[in-house]
This record gives sequence, structure tokens and C-alpha cells, in this order.
Amino acid sequence: MNLKKYLVRALHRLQKGPGYTYKELLVWYCDNTNTHGPKRIIKEGPKKKLIWFFLTLLFASLVFWQWGILINTYLSYNVTSSLSIGFKTMKFPAVTVCNANPFKYSEVKHLLKELDRLIEAALERILHPTPGNGSENLSPPLDLQLWNQIPLVLIDEHDKDNPIILDIFETNQTAVGNDTAMGNETRLRPASLCPQCSHQGSDNCTYRNFTSAAQAVTEWYILQSTSILSRVPLHERIRMGYQAEDMILACLYGAEPCNYKNFTQIYHPDHGNCYIFNWGMDEEALNSSNPGAEFGLKLILDISQQDYIPYLSSAAGARLMLHQQKSFPFLKDQGIYAMAGTETSIGVLVDELERMGYPYSDCTVNGSDVPVQNLYSQYNTSYSIQACLRSCFQNHMVQICGCGHYMFPLPEGVTYCNNEDNPGWAYCYSSLRSSIKQRQICIDSCKETCNDTQYKMTISMADWPSEASEDWIFHILSYERDMSTNVTLDRNGIIKLNIYFQEYNYRTISESAATTIVWLLSSLGGQFGFWMGGSVLCLIEFGEIIIDSLWITVINVIGWCKGLKQRRARARYPDAPPTVSQLVAAHTNLGFQHEAVGAVPGAQALPPEPGTPPPNYDSLRVQPPAALGPDSDTE
Repeated sequence: MNLKKYLVRALHRLQKGPGYTYKELLVWYCDNTNTHGPKRIIKEGPKKKLIWFFLTLLFASLVFWQWGILINTYLSYNVTSSLSIGFKTMKFPAVTVCNANPFKYSEVKHLLKELDRLIEAALERILHPTPGNGSENLSPPLDLQLWNQIPLVLIDEHDKDNPIILDIFETNQTAVGNDTAMGNETRLRPASLCPQCSHQGSDNCTYRNFTSAAQAVTEWYILQSTSILSRVPLHERIRMGYQAEDMILACLYGAEPCNYKNFTQIYHPDHGNCYIFNWGMDEEALNSSNPGAEFGLKLILDISQQDYIPYLSSAAGARLMLHQQKSFPFLKDQGIYAMAGTETSIGVLVDELERMGYPYSDCTVNGSDVPVQNLYSQYNTSYSIQACLRSCFQNHMVQICGCGHYMFPLPEGVTYCNNEDNPGWAYCYSSLRSSIKQRQICIDSCKETCNDTQYKMTISMADWPSEASEDWIFHILSYERDMSTNVTLDRNGIIKLNIYFQEYNYRTISESAATTIVWLLSSLGGQFGFWMGGSVLCLIEFGEIIIDSLWITVINVIGWCKGLKQRRARARYPDAPPTVSQLVAAHTNLGFQHEAVGAVPGAQALPPEPGTPPPNYDSLRVQPPAALGPDSDTE
């Protein structure tokens, strides 16, 4: 009881309003607040009071509406981009150069021999589809097992409702004219869906359409060669590619000579052996001493075009890419070609991108928060969005197809797909590659890097060497490479590269928060002051009335609980308690115990047990009814 009374008194002291009713508190607030409007409500006459009440309610609603818009704008975490231009000495970018052809044909010819014979016979049938060109007339006969795994067919669609499928090596097929064969759509059919599919067209067959036989032949050859080369060990594939000492004929960085030993070799599935200058893995990255062509990297490359694989690489030249140190080069997406017989000059400008992290954007610093296993981490390279997308695709390929694609790194314990061990891989890969759902899953899972450096290139080309100088240049380069006095190089295999900074000006594109907490507070205060003429102190006053209202509510609840307790006590003991005079009289009476018990209606006195002392009533007190209301301090 003492604790409850202490709490009630404490609440009384904390309550600062003029009274203990909500109405009195509201009137007191309107009369004392510094906010415009509430004072006029209680001081004006009835008509003006009503007008000021609606005006105050209207403007208060506008304030809360504007506040909601401002808070929602702040929580959207918008950013603004700013462009700044600086000047400094910059690190020279990493330069990756590859041959457009991944392997020397002389080294892989024995692996692709049957595949080349098949494609040559198929091209003969496509160009001259006359009777008597069947595979049985060739000596030695073609091994059609490889062909039947992923056959190349022609589809006659002159009758759209009843297209005719013409297998190139079907001996009993109906011959079609040369013009008709070239005019039809050539289609590549993944073999896994239809190993028992008839050539008259089955609902279980799936075709990939090509409007040109050249596209179909190239795609078919890539799929078949991928299956063959995936079974070749990595060290053998590296040996069959172009070696650095054969490919890099001359190197000069600024005024310092360099050679193939200054390049780091990596194996790239698309381009075979690639060589990276200034990668920064083992040594510090090189700085560019000055802008201009004289202070950049100069290379002379030999691509040995005469040793290209005829059906695998239809483009000739060098593939190169500029990228950051310790990043993996994705040449297929970001690389450029340098044409043979030319001098290609590449002027570089630098753009630095700085993105804000969570919650302003969903970028990542190092890829540790990306839910995709980065398969390119085996190269000890930094995270990139391209690495994440390819790793995501390869992981889905392993989960769905049971093997990995030859063009991407493998997870641990997984093998590359091939026709012998995985006869249905080609269809599975084609379906997965064309799946929009799979693509969207990878896009949603991968994140952009928060900081990135992009190299903008200005490319110009000229014939090199000139007709007047080609004789002595080819003699010198041939002698330096082969120690031969005979010319072993020609214009079709030589490329000269000049890579340099155009200027030391760099652009920084950085993001900053469009809305900050300072902006939010100032905007909230501006709206409150404009519509209600209020300030922060007015908000404190409003908070005070809320606290006072809570105190009044607590006091009322306590009073209600006390009243409920008293009502329950009265219901339990309906008769009035004995008075003090009655108790004193009973104390002087020897038969007090019997009379006291008999004083209660319906009670029967019992004799005391022998040896029981009389009760002591000196400490007996009568508790008067508790005072009602919060103003009572009776103890």
C-alpha cells in the first residue's frame, strides 16, 4: 500500500497541467502554446472559434501530409551524381593480349581430324545437294556417330504448315535444288532431345534457327570442338596454344625495353594463351611517367594467321583489353580487335566511378556479401560483375546439367561436359543459355562493385609497315625471331600496338546522398513553420501535453482499480464493521470472545480450548474507507 501511494504522489508531482481532466489539460495547452491557431480557438467568439478550429485542423493536416512526403523521400535514399576532373600521375592499366585463334591448327589437327572431315562433307552437301554425295561414297567412310550426336539439318519451309526436314547425310532424302537449299533456313538441332527423333519432325525435337549456313556451321563446330577439347588436360591445351616468345616479337614501355618475360600467362577458354602486362600480381603496378604516345606501351605481335583453325576462328587479329590490376580480363565482352598488317594506336582516358553502398545502392565492396560462389577467385583476382554472372551460370549448369561448360572455371569436384559422358549436355546448355528466368536469377544475385575504374579508348589505325619499309622490317623481325636470313613473316601476321595515356586528366563520377538527415530536419521544420508558425519548442510543448495525458490516464486507471477493489470488499462484507466503542466495551468484558462472535449475525460462539490464552486486541486497528480521488492523502 505504501508503494502504491508513493507512486500516486510521484505521478501527481510529475503532472504539470492545471487539472486532472482531459478537457482542462487541452484548454491549458491551447492557452499556453506558442503555436498559432490553438489560442484563437479558445479566445474568440463562437463563430470565429469554429473558423479557427477548421483552419487549424486543415493546416495541421497539410503539415502531416508534407511530413509524410518528406520522410518517404528521405527513406527512398536517392543519390545525385557529380563529375569532378583531377590531374595526377596514374598507374598504367593492365594490358591483356591474346590471339583471336585459341590453338595452333598444326597442334590440334589430330584431335579435330574427324570433325573437319564431317564439316567439309556437310558443306559439300549444302552447296551441292545432288544424289551421289552421300557419306558412303567417301574414302575412308565418315564416322557419323559424332554427327548424330548434334546433327546439322536443313529445313524446307516453303510449306509453312508442313516443313520438310532434310538431314544432310541422309542417303534416301529427297534432293532439293541448289537455290532452294541455300534459301532455306539452316537449323541446328541439339541431339539430346531427339536421339530417336525421325527426320519428318517430332514434337520432341528442338531446333535452333540460323538464317545463314555460315552461322550454323560455326556454331555447330564450336559445340563439337568444345566437347573434344574439354577432355584434353590443361597443360596440353596450354602447349597447343601460342607461346609468348613466338607471339611477342618486340616490347617497349616508355624508354625501357621489355620482352615476353614481363608478361603473365593465363589460359583463356575463348582465346587460348593470353598474356598480361602490368597485372600487378607479383610486382608493383607501373606508373606512367608522362602522357603521350612516347611514354606508353609499344608492342609488335605475330599472330601466325597461316596456322589458324579454319572452322573455329573466322576472324583474324589480336584480341586485347585494358583493365585494372588484379582483375580478370573478360575479353569476349570488353575486349577489342587489332587488325593484322596495321599499327593500332590506343589513347586512354580514365573514369573513376564511386558508388554509395547500402542503403543507397545494392553495390558490393569486395563481393563477400554476394550469394554466388566466385569461380574466378582461383586466379586471385578481384570481384567483378562479369565474374559473378559467369560463376552463377556455371553453378546453374552444374546443378541442372550435371557438368560444367568448357568456357568457364569449374567448381571443385566437377568435370567439363562432353558428348561421351554427358550426351544431353548440348541441349541442356542451349536451354539454359536462352532461359530468361535463369538470366534474371543471376542478375538479381550479382551486384555491381562500389568502386570501379573504366578506361575509355580512342582508337586509330594505319597500314604497317608501309610498302617502302616492309622489306627491311620483315627481314629484321624474322632474323630476331628465327635467326634466319629468310623472311618468315608477312603483313597478314604482324600487328603493331601503341597504348598510352592521352592526358593525365581523369574524371571522377561520384555519388552522394540526395537527402540527408540535416535536409530532412530543415524541411520538416520549414513546413511546420510555414503552415503552423511553429518551431522545435512547439513540438516539445506538444510532447509535454502527450505526457500529461498519459499521466492522467495512469492516475485514472489507478483510481478505477482502487474503486473496483473497494466495491469488491463491500460486496464481500455487506455489514458495517464494529466501531471503536464496541471494541473497547468488548475488551473490558470477560466474555468478549463469545459476545464478539455472537455479534456477527448468524455466527455461533464456541468455547475456547483449554490452555488457550485470550486474544490480544491492543494492536487491532480499524482501517477507514480509502479516500476517493487523486487528491486524497489519507494513510
